[in-house]
Amino acid sequence: MTTPADTRLSAAKRPLRKHLTGLLSAAAFAVALVAGQGADAADPVVMRISHQLPPAHHIAQLIDQFAADVEAKSNGAIDVQIFGAEQAYKANQNHPAVARGQVEAAVSTNFQWGNTIPEMNVVTLPYFFTKLERIKKFPGSPAEELLDQKLLEKGVRNIAWFYTTRQSIFTSAAKPLVAVDDFKGIKIRGLNKLVDEGLIAAGAAPAAMPGSEVYQALQTGVIDAGLTDVSAAYSRRFYEVQKYGTVSPFFSVYFHLYVNPSWYDGLAPELRKVVDDAAQSAEAASIPLTEKTAEDAIRQLQEKGMTIHVQTPEEAAAFEAVMQPPVMEAFKASSPDAAKLVDLVNAL
Repeated sequence: MTTPADTRLSAAKRPLRKHLTGLLSAAAFAVALVAGQGADAADPVVMRISHQLPPAHHIAQLIDQFAADVEAKSNGAIDVQIFGAEQAYKANQNHPAVARGQVEAAVSTNFQWGNTIPEMNVVTLPYFFTKLERIKKFPGSPAEELLDQKLLEKGVRNIAWFYTTRQSIFTSAAKPLVAVDDFKGIKIRGLNKLVDEGLIAAGAAPAAMPGSEVYQALQTGVIDAGLTDVSAAYSRRFYEVQKYGTVSPFFSVYFHLYVNPSWYDGLAPELRKVVDDAAQSAEAASIPLTEKTAEDAIRQLQEKGMTIHVQTPEEAAAFEAVMQPPVMEAFKASSPDAAKLVDLVNAL
């Protein structure tokens, strides 16, 4: 059984940590929890990070690198312990666990805030937040500051936004989904009530379901078409049950790293700077990393036999004209600050 000592590894041993953290049990986390609460002043500051991602996910690897940077640049004064793949908390438990101080930090996706912070849906508006230049300008922008403030009001301090995807894929078995009219009458995997408004506008019948259930739903004919990130389409082996894929800048997704405000404020200034610097470095690194991951996934899907069509700018504009308006209208009505946020993003 993995012990707390197994998780307190130096930066030089980080590759080993990646394998060990994947094996940590709930009992090991409980031991680490007690150790973190009982440390004295001579011990390293403990920073436990909970997240839902499997070890192979590119954002999980980015979190590993963040941990290595923090430990190296703090000369071991901060001990980062990663509990991925929901080993410590389920995805929907991470926010309250950090806010209550049960764990120092967590990584969540913007989707998981649902109605708690409606503004977090801004990146999922169809064809709105998917231009690469806009994504590059988001860190440090007034739009980011507004979202950071919303998170602080919910009891957590955000320290990094990890851009995760802007390349969606519509998959199908019977025929390719290239034109808007191709979606009429199609039963497709939906995402949430807001985004589904765009699919309905195109004539599709969305059925919301988690990513882990989509493969079987496609295989059994419960739905006709899939909708996911291109990387997920490869990792979840959609190519085994779907012949066609249309890659589209439909929406973006972000994971973000947040910490307990009291823990963060209690850090010595030099250690706080180490955390901030490592967070900003990881945030910047997420952009080229995600772009490369998407490029690789498209090639890998083709190598597995899928017929891939990448939307042209003209095709994307036709989809945007149909799908964006109802979603944008619903988003602006979801919060007093939603329209302001749209204006801030448009200024990027």
